[in-house]
Amino acid sequence: MAKFSKKKKEQPAIQTSSLPDIVFMLLFFFMVATVIRQNPLQVRNKLPNATEITKIESKSLTEYIYIGAPKNTAAYGDAARIQLNDAFKNKEDVIPFVEEKRQEKEPKLRNKITFSLKVDYETKMGIVTDVKQELRKAEALKILYSARQRLEN
Repeated sequence: MAKFSKKKKEQPAIQTSSLPDIVFMLLFFFMVATVIRQNPLQVRNKLPNATEITKIESKSLTEYIYIGAPKNTAAYGDAARIQLNDAFKNKEDVIPFVEEKRQEKEPKLRNKITFSLKVDYETKMGIVTDVKQELRKAEALKILYSARQRLEN
């Protein structure tokens, strides 16, 4: 009688020629689909013109406080409001905002945070002074005003 033997079949190699295409397709998809979070502006923010402007050195250490009349005057009225992150707040909320932003940073960078006031051109200085006083109470002494470069004619 003849002896039957089973030949062991080797598994074919995995095709990797299309793998780079798949990886780049996924990379492209996530680059397009990812949204970098930005605070939607809820106040009017036409910045004043200035002649002497200096660029911010480190934007990662800059936190913005928006002050101006609300865009939706039917819901919020036309008095100037303070926008911290993406919500309207009172002047009493400035100190907790400063502390929250400090806690987000590394300990050695906490005292280097700059608070930039983006104030609408038509806003009265009373609310700006109130915010500055609250920043002073929170010991946030690095404050700057945002402005646009004046075009000379």
